[in-house]
Amino acid sequence: MNKIIISDALNGLAGLAAESVSMCVTSPPYFGLRDYGTAIWQSGKPDCDHIISEIRTGLGLSDSPASVRGGGRKARLVNKLQAKGQCPKCGAIRIDRQIGIEETPEEYIDNLTAVFREVHRVLRPDGTLWINIGDSYAGSGKGRNADRTHSCKNDDRQYTNKGATMGSLSKSPTQGGLKPKDLIGIPWLLAFALRTDGWYLRQDIIWHKPNAMPESVTDRCTKSHEYLFLLSKSKKYYFDYLEIQEAAISINPQIRNRDKSRLNNTPGRSRMCGLTRGDYSMRRKRNVWTVPTLPYKEAHFATFPPDLIRPCILAGSRKNDIVLDPFMGSGTTAIVAIEEERRYLGIELNPNYAAIAQRRIAQTYTQHSFFR
Repeated sequence: MNKIIISDALNGLAGLAAESVSMCVTSPPYFGLRDYGTAIWQSGKPDCDHIISEIRTGLGLSDSPASVRGGGRKARLVNKLQAKGQCPKCGAIRIDRQIGIEETPEEYIDNLTAVFREVHRVLRPDGTLWINIGDSYAGSGKGRNADRTHSCKNDDRQYTNKGATMGSLSKSPTQGGLKPKDLIGIPWLLAFALRTDGWYLRQDIIWHKPNAMPESVTDRCTKSHEYLFLLSKSKKYYFDYLEIQEAAISINPQIRNRDKSRLNNTPGRSRMCGLTRGDYSMRRKRNVWTVPTLPYKEAHFATFPPDLIRPCILAGSRKNDIVLDPFMGSGTTAIVAIEEERRYLGIELNPNYAAIAQRRIAQTYTQHSFFR
């Protein structure tokens, strides 16, 4: 507890005891979005960088979209793509345990299903799993090609944010009947695969992003949402809906009077109804959550907004419970867990991100007395 394991998710989870964590909230690397630089190379030339292409963006880490619209002096490189499989420059063989660089959506879903099968094992019987996952488009020839090279030099802003539309994956039809420009449906492919694997698929939550990244596409709307799925290990599970109630927009007098009558005639019913006698200012949380994106300048562009996962942790765990994140990244799950008086357990493949997470966690410890 209260540590980050440096490992790929599958091997890191294998070392945990069964039924040892209370809940899991995570965001796996999205399909085809980014190479996180975790490859190990065998043979080849030791001085070769194995880089086959670069992705250029008009957004720097601290730049606003308005300040760099149209490129300009603040444009910068944010991602370099390494060869996949074998380096064409030196012949080195790539060994990599990261998820998200698979050749097909099917392979990506299979790998994630294997990871969450281990999460299922380490969860307590009343535990829940909360997954944030984004979608991808099949190739249109205006993004990353099937060989991971980049075919468009002037429109790469789609790669600058985990929540933005991903680059294309192939110029030609891919497996599963996908055609160029098709929306793949990654979130639902994963949700259905996990349901088939034994999880209870309880709810889809829409993460509405009011500050979504602009897109240059002209034949569809700009995407401003992602999915957050709630799954459970058992039919009955821990879920404290009172902890995440939200302000009521309006009050219907007829419903208020009916509920008051029921509460007065049925002692102890108030918690079951989610009501407090005489208090109609709150309601049960809806499944569309409006949360702005919040990049963290030290990490990649894809950091969890704390306000997105706070309701998950409050509803899915009790104080002092252990919150698991097998794709810890820059540590936001751990930080929110500490702030809400929970313990954390993270797994992260990239040591650089783990170091960032540890620094952020140390700063959080100094600001909150719970773990002092």
